Amino acid sequence: MEFYADLGIKSTRTSVEHPQTNGQAEAANKVILGQLKKRLGSAKGLWAEKLPEILWEYRCTPQTSTGETPFNLTYGTDAMLPVEVNEPTLRRQIEDWNINNECLRTDLDLIEELRERAKIKEAAVKRRAMKRFNAKVKLRDFKEGDLVWRMRTDARKDPRHGKLASN
Repeated sequence: MEFYADLGIKSTRTSVEHPQTNGQAEAANKVILGQLKKRLGSAKGLWAEKLPEILWEYRCTPQTSTGETPFNLTYGTDAMLPVEVNEPTLRRQIEDWNINNECLRTDLDLIEELRERAKIKEAAVKRRAMKRFNAKVKLRDFKEGDLVWRMRTDARKDPRHGKLASN
């Protein structure tokens, strides 16, 4: 903490128990875990080699809720794909670095507006999903002592496969 204070940085810690962030992290983890399952098949032990490319793909894919890529929302510009590094493309053939730097500064100036638009889109998507969900809900009254049926999906999975077992 002294290190931060010397640099004039205000450090705020986030807890895993924080209710506003839990759903976001779990949703991202579900997508990443699904991709790992699809790519690994029966070779579950090789997940560490596949994880970097799956994370890169997730960060460079436009999300349905915001219409933007997580990379673009973070850095204000689109990521350069690994293929573009070796192949001659328009992005790589810019000769005037001053124009390039000016464009990057412009993108950074507009990043707050981009994030605000993404936030509005995300709220609209959530509102539509909530409306769709609530239209199908059947209200039920439960009293103490009523019997309810609980499903245990984990009991049906092979425990040796762990998280990466197929559903």
